Amino acid sequence: MILCVLLPLSVAAQQERGTYKWEDDEGVIHYGDRIPPEYADKPKERLNDQGVAVEHLEGKKTEEQLAAEKKAAELELQRELQRRADQALLNTYVSIEEIEMHRDRRVELFRAQARVTELYLRNLARRLDQLKLEAGRYKPYSADPNAETIDPSLVAEIQETEGAIDRHESNLSQFRNEEKDIRERFDGDIKRFKRLKGLDDDETGLAGKAPSESTSVAQIVPE
Repeated sequence: MILCVLLPLSVAAQQERGTYKWEDDEGVIHYGDRIPPEYADKPKERLNDQGVAVEHLEGKKTEEQLAAEKKAAELELQRELQRRADQALLNTYVSIEEIEMHRDRRVELFRAQARVTELYLRNLARRLDQLKLEAGRYKPYSADPNAETIDPSLVAEIQETEGAIDRHESNLSQFRNEEKDIRERFDGDIKRFKRLKGLDDDETGLAGKAPSESTSVAQIVPE
């Protein structure tokens, strides 16, 4: 009973192993049921009982081959990402004018935030001037030897105002940078849309139109 079980298993293992075909360094073709260790890294084929190749086994790849495959995979990924981006662009917009309208709304949001921030900064600057003028009456800012020492709360208020100015100046710079980024992204979308649609500049209307100044800023308050 044991032999009956082992024999089919042995035959099956041998059939699975099959015959291999490989080429040595001199270009001579070899056949065998095992690959010699010195040829383990070389390309080879597994043959069936009729001598027909049923599996191609790649050998160890060179650094150049691995680098080429990596580059090809990266290029394929870029093409796929571009394909998806193009499809999303075409699904989102039907015309250049629609892209421009969306761009203008986004740009105006950052412009409105910038205007409010600029106004707030002017108020802070005036407040700081007043605080420093008041601080000038006290030591250590006053030249009067009989001047009183400045109240710590006044020093704290000056520092808080200066800190608020720094924060809002940083916010203002961020709004302007974000407006620039938005413009560049939408400009890229417009150029790509033209290419996908086969349009030229004469057919696209107002691609360079600037956003309007009509958006209300009443609800936009800087942090």
